[in-house]
Amino acid sequence: MCVMLESLGLDPVEERVYRFLVTTAEAEVTDLIGNLGIDPETAETVLISMRVRGLIRTVSPGRRRFTAVAPDIVLGSQLLRHQQALDWARREVDQLTEEYRDSARRRDAGRLVEVLPNRVVLQEHLDHLQEVARHEVLHLCQGHAAAMPAEENHAELAALRRGVEYRVIYEKALLAEEGTPAGIAYGVKLGEQARVMPWLPVRLTVVDRETAVLPLLQEAGTSEPTAALVRGGQLLEALVALFEGYWERATPLRIAENGALTEGTTPCPLGSDDLHLVSLLVAGVPDRSIATQLGISQRTVQRRVSNIMDLTGAQTRMQLAWRAATERWL
Repeated sequence: MCVMLESLGLDPVEERVYRFLVTTAEAEVTDLIGNLGIDPETAETVLISMRVRGLIRTVSPGRRRFTAVAPDIVLGSQLLRHQQALDWARREVDQLTEEYRDSARRRDAGRLVEVLPNRVVLQEHLDHLQEVARHEVLHLCQGHAAAMPAEENHAELAALRRGVEYRVIYEKALLAEEGTPAGIAYGVKLGEQARVMPWLPVRLTVVDRETAVLPLLQEAGTSEPTAALVRGGQLLEALVALFEGYWERATPLRIAENGALTEGTTPCPLGSDDLHLVSLLVAGVPDRSIATQLGISQRTVQRRVSNIMDLTGAQTRMQLAWRAATERWL
């Protein structure tokens, strides 16, 4: 018989006894001896141990008949504890692995950068990094994608659906390529934040600000792109800063009422007086000071802020400030 329950604390003889009691409902000591071929002393020892551990119980003390306790009760709880221990151990291993990698990178700068030698390897890494992304993916997308056109980036769509934030800057030339605007528009509808620049210096993907993929120069006369996989360090920090610098200067891409992809910000629904009030809020000026500056009561300030939030669709003051910044109303 294949032993399957050792991990739950049953030795081979105990498992045989437990399985026998499960299938026969009740049994005496003599039944165990006769059917399982174990000696009386072993049978007594095993029964005492299993009863103490709650695996079996006595049905008729006078005749010494025993029955198995339901497996889902006695073994299910042990299985749950084992699973919890495994989950804890897995998290510890993941943490230790990351600490090991960090330590190795500090000891050996060569581990910070790995060369991805061809298109297949590059695509595999781009897919994998997006599949394991937890929080944020940043993209700089030049025209004529070297490895993965926007409309073929299915990993992004899956990541967007599970809540990963995407910020993507597209080079202007991409918007003229057939099929690309529709793919970008679909991503924007799923939550991608998209912007456009006339020109971008590099292609770049950064995942969770921990790992980056930076395509390298393609050799003349070949069709195979190569790329650098960057893990941490100041080089990665510089790449993130590069992205953020271009993000600030890029023009947002929107979905028009007809579903088409358009450039530009949403028209500001606020007048000059309301914009002045929003600028004070963004600067962190308290309501009381705003009231003094504008010559109105603090209650009026709060009422006007509430009206502004209704006009802009903001749910909180922080959301109002964020929208004013991203829409470039100020």
